[in-house]
Amino acid sequence: MIRAPWWRVAPAVFLLAWGGNHFTPLLHLYEELGRYAAWQANLLLGMYVLGLVPGLLIAAALSDRFGRKPVLLTGVILGIGASVMLGLGLHSFVLLCAGRALAGVGVGIAMSVGSSWIKELSAPEIDPSAARGSGARRPTLTLTIGFGLGAAVTGILAQWAPDPSQLPYAVHALLSILALVPLLRARETLTARPEAGTHWWQDLRIPASGGPAFRRVIVPAAPWVFAAAGIAYAIMPAIAARQMGEWTTLYATMLTVLTLGTGALVQPYVAKLDGRTRGQALSIGLALMSLGIVLAVVAAVLSSPILPFIVAPVLGCAYGITVVAGLTRVQAIATPQDLAGLTGIYYSLTYSGFLLPAVLAALLPVLSYTSSLAIVAVICIICLVIVYTGSKRFRPGITG
Repeated sequence: MIRAPWWRVAPAVFLLAWGGNHFTPLLHLYEELGRYAAWQANLLLGMYVLGLVPGLLIAAALSDRFGRKPVLLTGVILGIGASVMLGLGLHSFVLLCAGRALAGVGVGIAMSVGSSWIKELSAPEIDPSAARGSGARRPTLTLTIGFGLGAAVTGILAQWAPDPSQLPYAVHALLSILALVPLLRARETLTARPEAGTHWWQDLRIPASGGPAFRRVIVPAAPWVFAAAGIAYAIMPAIAARQMGEWTTLYATMLTVLTLGTGALVQPYVAKLDGRTRGQALSIGLALMSLGIVLAVVAAVLSSPILPFIVAPVLGCAYGITVVAGLTRVQAIATPQDLAGLTGIYYSLTYSGFLLPAVLAALLPVLSYTSSLAIVAVICIICLVIVYTGSKRFRPGITG
């Protein structure tokens, strides 16, 4: 029996996140089974972001205009289609690119529309049992567990199960179909408002994104959310790949699960941390990121396959704190009319950090991972100072 209204939405958001990240541990597999070059595998990873950002922003505008349910239902259907394409596309680079882009659209819908819907369903008048900070904690925790479990299941199936290029996608598609059942019965929180004389794309304008609190606190912090995660489960496996050999897929899976699992564990405590530090949880997250990146530099210097198991939980903890603290601030800044839109902009900024591993890999002919990670650590520390001073100046109330 479903007791809290948000639980009807959570499976869809969870599975869209799953579908977005279950490709990550398979990069090595596509290079071997599909005979794709390294640049092609990395391009497939990047195609996800090309679909994600439009999904975040356009879906947010549509849901603010027409309601949460129809847009999230569309996202789940697109996620199913993406898994079908990826499952059939081992030997078709074009089909794989299309599937990855479509998966990105689905995750974008989950992160903007799904997060906003769960936040609204966590309001006291709808869910009296919701604790302070539930509106930010519940969606980020749902997404994080989806990202981590998706990678874990796919990595295990790819390592030991038959048909590793198809079975993981079939499992995801089947579970996504089942998630449609509770979603159809979920409570709509935003009445459709097709306003006369205006078009939905005019809702893409989000005035709150130009405010000083957003520019001076959210903008310098958000990209580090997935930059930290990417360093942990993309750069660290690349550094240790020579020592791991045929176990590289499982090794990358373990680091992914460790990073996102740690992030999931800390998220329930971020609201208390923010309250006890007078609104500085975001700064604490960035401080941990700086420490984690410095440890990553040490791991690169030593070419150690062991040190990444220390780097991963540190960066995972930083990821978990930062993503919740950032979303809490965004929800405090946003109005009901632009909540999904501002959430979409926030997550677009976080996912810009997802490109960091690709940038560092492209720089390898001129900069080793040791040197480039050292530069990244310095930049992170600079952002920490900016966010700390901005958080002291702009201190919104904590909302749930």
